[in-house]
Amino acid sequence: MKNSRDKIYIPRTLEGKILRLLDTPEIIAIFGARQVGKTTLMKHVFDSLEEPKIFLDFEDPELVSLFDEDVKAFARLYVEGRKYVFIDEFQHSSVGGKHLKFLYDHYSAKFLISGSSSLELAVKAASALVGRIFILELYPLSFQELLSYRAPRLFSLLQEKISGNEGLPRVLHSQFMDLLEEFTLWGGYPRIATARDREEKIQVLKGILSTYLLRDIQGFFRLATESGFQKLLKALALQVGGLVRYGELSQVSGLSYSALKKHLSILEETYVTSLARPFFTNRRLEVVKNPKIYFQDLGIRNYLCKDFRNWEVRTDRGALIENFVASELLKKGVSLRFWRTKSGGEVDFVIQGNGEVTPVEVKSGVATTPGKSLVSFIRRYRPPRAYVFHSGGVSSLTVSDTKVWFWPLYAVPCLGDGGAQ
Repeated sequence: MKNSRDKIYIPRTLEGKILRLLDTPEIIAIFGARQVGKTTLMKHVFDSLEEPKIFLDFEDPELVSLFDEDVKAFARLYVEGRKYVFIDEFQHSSVGGKHLKFLYDHYSAKFLISGSSSLELAVKAASALVGRIFILELYPLSFQELLSYRAPRLFSLLQEKISGNEGLPRVLHSQFMDLLEEFTLWGGYPRIATARDREEKIQVLKGILSTYLLRDIQGFFRLATESGFQKLLKALALQVGGLVRYGELSQVSGLSYSALKKHLSILEETYVTSLARPFFTNRRLEVVKNPKIYFQDLGIRNYLCKDFRNWEVRTDRGALIENFVASELLKKGVSLRFWRTKSGGEVDFVIQGNGEVTPVEVKSGVATTPGKSLVSFIRRYRPPRAYVFHSGGVSSLTVSDTKVWFWPLYAVPCLGDGGAQ
């Protein structure tokens, strides 16, 4: 998997946030799945900093053993006199939080660490670091990051048009839809963006899934149910965007209810899947319990399904596109919520912030009117605006004083960037 193209740096939006936090005293922690580009991003930032500095990799067993067994000796060798201390793959430490707190409390160095699972798992004794750490999450490339790398002028034009509530010319609309289709088939792992052809992409995804994700998850959590775990993954891949039915998943995977819940939690904490939880205010009328499941990367999802066919011949096009919107919202820092009534009405996503709710509907075809469920939500919650993402262009209409904007699917990265207020 290693070759010269691994050294290509694709600019990440998280880089700006890291640079702004370098002057603060707190530890910076970057978490995300394997192969999403954490090490590349860290080294890019590290190379831009002045000496004295050091970059350490905790995949070196001798290094992490010294850190765990004698943190004072570790500090003498690697921390004293340094302005910046970067530690990659920090999850390999068994006493991470406790010893990192010691270093933070006794040395003036700026610490930046990375890990391949959530804070609870990657930094042991995390409570010791409360008030001392900023947690940042790095995901596979967003559609915006991929466009900025592959076609920066095209994306800049899109931002300009959307901010002015305008659509793109037909020929450019077609180009964006083609790019979006490719993205929903192959996902956003950085190594995919530099792959030469279909076969190389499949091999890359196979390596990421089997060598990194499954091996690390099964090894780190000492899962004894490998067969059940694989069956669960495939079952989840086939029902993206659907309600999680615990009984059905338990039967398909062969996992007990408690084991199933544990495995689902592990998949979330290791950045493989994400759960969208119900938005509700009325327990009697609205769904309040079962979440919906999405994959953080569609390339991994499609590899599990062994299906990389184009949209026109797929029966799951709608699910792919809905998962795309979910993952893009997640990368923008949005907590995934959906709305569903017990009578069957549903709005795909509900964004909460600044005391407002914003409903978001996703359509794989061209939409000209809001659906009944979206209208029902608008009349119940009176949001200032709503969005329908579809295969068509830009338009708008008003429903009960709510401005409903119809945007093309590829404009999801522009949500919240100043347009269509």
